[in-house]
Amino acid sequence: MRLPFIGLLFAVTASGATTGQVTFYKDVLPVLQKNCQNCHRAGEAAPFSLITYKDARPWAAAMKEAVVSRRMPPWYADPHVGKFSNDRSLSKADIETLVAWAEHGAQEGDAADAPKPAEFTDGWSIGKPDYVVEMPASFDVPASGTIDYQYFVVPTNFKEDRYVRFAEARPGDRTLVHHIIAFIREPGSPWMKDIKPGVAFVPKKDGEEGGFGGEFLVAYAPGLPPETLKPGQAKLVKAGSDIILQMHYTANGHAGHDRSRVGFIFTNEPPKERVFMLAADNEKFAIPPGNPNYEVTSKFQLQEDSTLQAFLPHMHFRGKDFEYRVTYPGGRTETLLRVPHYDFNWQLQYYLAEPKFLPKGSVIACTAHFDNSANNKYNPDPGKEVHFGEQTWEEMMIGFFEVSFDPAKSPMDLIVPKDKQKRATE
Repeated sequence: MRLPFIGLLFAVTASGATTGQVTFYKDVLPVLQKNCQNCHRAGEAAPFSLITYKDARPWAAAMKEAVVSRRMPPWYADPHVGKFSNDRSLSKADIETLVAWAEHGAQEGDAADAPKPAEFTDGWSIGKPDYVVEMPASFDVPASGTIDYQYFVVPTNFKEDRYVRFAEARPGDRTLVHHIIAFIREPGSPWMKDIKPGVAFVPKKDGEEGGFGGEFLVAYAPGLPPETLKPGQAKLVKAGSDIILQMHYTANGHAGHDRSRVGFIFTNEPPKERVFMLAADNEKFAIPPGNPNYEVTSKFQLQEDSTLQAFLPHMHFRGKDFEYRVTYPGGRTETLLRVPHYDFNWQLQYYLAEPKFLPKGSVIACTAHFDNSANNKYNPDPGKEVHFGEQTWEEMMIGFFEVSFDPAKSPMDLIVPKDKQKRATE
C-alpha cells in the first residue's frame, strides 16, 4: 500500500534505518548504481552526476524530496494495472535509505564498503555499438523561432540483411534536440524520394512523400530508454536500406549546432521473433479553449496474430492521462496500461513483464485526456483551440505499441488485410 507523504516520512523517521549509521559507500551507493547512475553521470540526460560521494553530497536534501514525492526515478504507470519489466519505482527500503542518509548528515563512511563501480560504455547506454550512423553534417539551430522537423538520410550500405537487437539514438546537443526518431527506409521505397544525403530536408507535408513510410527503429526523448530486445528478438534492416532521422529542434535562446547519431548492436543469428512498432493514433480532434478534461480516443485492429511487448504513450504539454485496453475477438476487454498523471517532460516506454498474445482481430484502444485550462502550468495558451500538430504547443495523441511476430511474415500483414494487399498490387 502506498503511504501518504506524511505517513511515509514518519515511517522512515521511525525506522531502524535512521540510527545515524547509514553511509554513502555502504548503503546509498548501491541504490544509486541500480536506479540512478545510468542517467546521472557525465554526458547523460540528468543535470548532475551521482557517481561519487563528492558528486552526491550536495544533492542529499534534493534526493530525499525527489524520492519521497516519487518524482524520481520517473515512473508513471498505475501500480494496480499491469506489471512491467522496466519498472523504475524505488522500493520502500531504498526510499528509507536515501531519506535516512539525508536526515543524518549524509555521511561518507568507509570507502572499503563500496560496491564495485558500475561499468558504463562512454557515450552509450547499450554498450559499444557494432555500427553507428551519424548525421552527414552538423545542423545549425537558430536562437529563436519555430523550426520545422528536419529529416536527414544516412545510407547504411549494408550488403546483406542485418538484425538489430539493441539500438540507441544520441543527440549531439541535448539542449537543442527535443526528439529523434530513426526510421528504416527499405530499398525501393518512394517515401521521401526527394531527400538527398547530407542535406536537411523538410517535406511539404509529412507522410505525403509516397509509400508506406519508414519502420520505427528507435527514438530519443527525455526519459525514453534505448531499444533493448530480448534474446531471440530483433528488428530487421534489409540490405541497401537507408536510415532516415527525424529531428525535432527547439530554439532555447542560444544558437547552436547538432550532429546526432544512432548506434546498433546486431544479433549473431536470425531471430525467432521480429519486433515492430505500431500506433493507435488520432489526428482529428479539436480541444476547446479552457477545457480541463477533454477526451480523445483511438483504435487499431491487428490483422494477424502477434505478441504485445511494450507501450509508448505520446502527447504534448496538455497531456493529462493515457490508457491502453485490448478487446479480444471474443469480446473480452482488458486494461493493459494506465498512466494517471502523464508528464510530457518524461517520454517513458513500458515493457510488459509477461508479453501478451494478441490473436488476429484484437483491437488496441486508447483513451487520453487533455488539460487545456489555466490550471495546467505547462499550458502555452489556455484561450486557444488546439489541434494535432508537430510543435509542442500543438498536440498529439499517439498510442505507440510494440509487437513481435513470425519473421516469415511482413509487417504489412499486421496492418492491412491480405485481400486488400492483393488488390493494391493488382
